Amino acid sequence: MLIGYARVSTRDQKPHLQLDALQEAGCERIFKETVSGAKRERPELQSALDFMRAGDTLVIWKLDRLARSTRQLLDTVEGLAQRGIGLKALTQEIDTTTAGGRLIFTVFSAIAEFEREIIRERTRAGLDAAHSRGHKGGRPRALVEKDLKQARALLTDPEITVEDVARRLGVGSSTLYRYLPAARQTAQEMEL
Repeated sequence: MLIGYARVSTRDQKPHLQLDALQEAGCERIFKETVSGAKRERPELQSALDFMRAGDTLVIWKLDRLARSTRQLLDTVEGLAQRGIGLKALTQEIDTTTAGGRLIFTVFSAIAEFEREIIRERTRAGLDAAHSRGHKGGRPRALVEKDLKQARALLTDPEITVEDVARRLGVGSSTLYRYLPAARQTAQEMEL
């Protein structure tokens, strides 16, 4: 069975072109929704996937209607293949129920893996170069040693709470507990 899926990103966009193409392709049922491709939650796509059975083919107008990224597309197609479901993209003439269509997806997969490796290499090279110039990576510390000394001194006063100290230092209580684990124990002892 051919199952269609049409998606537009905004209410201003109309899915007529997609719907016409899906009907012309012979889709017996069409699921349509208006949601941004960046959103992970797509209830109509999920309904279409839940509806489909082994031997069915999900038909879309274009690959970008199904997924926002190559990784998301490959994951979706892999999930379909594991269930014995094919994918057909009308404008790109891709059909994973054929040997040629599977070849194209194998190439997509290799390209996506290559992209991830290139990004990883660039990131590593950038971090190494920054480190060699004396830059430290990561987020700056929320509390410096001077702040910690002040916090320890303030916490010796049983009238001052951890929340008071955290507020005074401009951080959350959890941050203060992370830097001074003993503050939690002290706070618990004071409650007893």
